[in-house]
Amino acid sequence: MLIYILSLIGVSVFAVSGALAAGNKNYDWIGVFAIAFVTAVGGGTLRDLLLNRSAVFWVADPNYLWTVLISTVLILIYAKYFQPPFNLLLSADAFGLALFSISGAQIAEQYSSAGIVIVLMGVITGAVGGVIRDVLTQEAPLVFSPKENLYSSAAMIGIICYLFSKTLGVGGTTASLIGIAVILLVRFSAIIWQIRLPAFNPRKS
Repeated sequence: MLIYILSLIGVSVFAVSGALAAGNKNYDWIGVFAIAFVTAVGGGTLRDLLLNRSAVFWVADPNYLWTVLISTVLILIYAKYFQPPFNLLLSADAFGLALFSISGAQIAEQYSSAGIVIVLMGVITGAVGGVIRDVLTQEAPLVFSPKENLYSSAAMIGIICYLFSKTLGVGGTTASLIGIAVILLVRFSAIIWQIRLPAFNPRKS
């Protein structure tokens, strides 16, 4: 149930971030729904394909599609009458990253006991939807940009803390909340204090 709730919330906030990103590019309503959809389900879809699950999560459970639809309609209505806060996109993206990364790690645990696989699947779940969103809106993907503050690294740190908490005997629910909190803390701290990984600049002759 916790995985399910986290996934639904993650889908909702990622749909909002996708809709806002599309709105910033003045896309029409179909474009907004399309960007919201791929942002919300892109990471989880790739995860399910890599784990060879019997069905992709939103195909098996259409409630995810309804969540995308309702979330997108609500943000369209809100943005029509009120100006979204300047940092709403970053905030929605950060919460989506945190919720999806941990839920993705939990799903991966059902298929593998290898920590590196669980971490990778969690990062894919949390970050790939945002990559697709940025590519389709013609922006440099946050996860790859040397100018962007810690993103996939925040997901990785949070998932590692989640797994480490479980090895210490912490219950699954509490460990999940710890992982989510760590991702949000690292991501927002990186935004506030401009914390970035160094860019790779190979030596040239």
